[in-house]
Amino acid sequence: MKIEIYTVDYCPYCKKAIAFLDEHKVDYTRTRIDDNEEAWREKLRKMYNIQGDVTVPQIIIDGKRIGGYTDLMAAYDKGEIKF
Repeated sequence: MKIEIYTVDYCPYCKKAIAFLDEHKVDYTRTRIDDNEEAWREKLRKMYNIQGDVTVPQIIIDGKRIGGYTDLMAAYDKGEIKF
């Protein structure tokens, strides 16, 4: 399973998502987008065809966009994602 997470340092949901992944000892690639946030948000919008605001964190599992922290937790609780 390949997990990518796009974050900004000031985001509490980014911190929660990272803590959750760390708790479950999941390997992931983290990309901090703080340095060029607007450009990254636009890049993510195009890469994953995101309609509306591009929020963080953005979590990608095996090339499929899961969404943010709440989406990650919902998918985990439903058993759609297993670690």
